Amino acid sequence: MKKVIVFLAEGFEEIEAISIIDILRRAQISVTTVSIGKEKMVKGAHNIPVEADKLFDDVDFSNYNMLVLPGGMPGAKNLQDHAGVKEQLEVFAKDKLIGAICAAPMVLGSMGLLKGKRATCYPGFEPELIEATVTNEPVTVDGNIITGKGPAFAIKFSLQIVETLAGKATHDEVSNGLLL
Repeated sequence: MKKVIVFLAEGFEEIEAISIIDILRRAQISVTTVSIGKEKMVKGAHNIPVEADKLFDDVDFSNYNMLVLPGGMPGAKNLQDHAGVKEQLEVFAKDKLIGAICAAPMVLGSMGLLKGKRATCYPGFEPELIEATVTNEPVTVDGNIITGKGPAFAIKFSLQIVETLAGKATHDEVSNGLLL
């Protein structure tokens, strides 16, 4: 079974995080939510509290196939400022999958992980995608990195992750179940 971590940082975009968690679990993909703060309870950008499954320091990242960064502000900035998150992104960039949506692709851009790659992000964050070709597409896949534009595309982004991890048939089954 494929295993995914969805990071939760104070100020995360709730629509994005919850859509990703929900849709991946519908596809029978194991999802672990990980708080990068000191508490499991993390408050989103719109003051919706969500309890993470684990704290960052309690995770063995070697057991996972993908890291996903929801956007939102200041959530994306908090991810960018977390040394441990950046360390894990460097490791996963070598041979595993990474997903980032909305403002969160700026984390990858600031680390040079988008250099020479195609990527999308929330309008206004394009300068943060350093040395990337900005597509302005709802969802962009380039190699092992999947990026999404923003909240309106959270389902499309999540379904792309499903397709990448579990195949087109699972994507279609989940999509049909959502009446898309």
